[in-house]
Amino acid sequence: MSIQKAQQEVDEWIKAHGVRYFNELTNMAQLTEEVGEVARIIARRYGEQSEKESDKEKDLGEELADVLFVVLCLANQTGVDLDKAFYDKLKLKTERDHDRHHSNKKLK
Repeated sequence: MSIQKAQQEVDEWIKAHGVRYFNELTNMAQLTEEVGEVARIIARRYGEQSEKESDKEKDLGEELADVLFVVLCLANQTGVDLDKAFYDKLKLKTERDHDRHHSNKKLK
């Protein structure tokens, strides 16, 4: 699915099930909350913190999808074409970072 299609799917879902978008500040707070849930799983499952029993059943994919959903909401309600923005960013990073990463001794 393209990013553009994902934005459209989210917009259709909001209209059918969500009544309306939460305002941008509420969605920003939700995004922060969802990123925190991803961070908790990563820190405990892949980092040095021990994983609590209550966290072992958490699905990282589901939490990442929550982050993506809110990002798509924010893009829709602020008029951002994420498909274009992503490919523009990828082009910029390719031009800017290719030699830098290959030259980074820390990555060898």
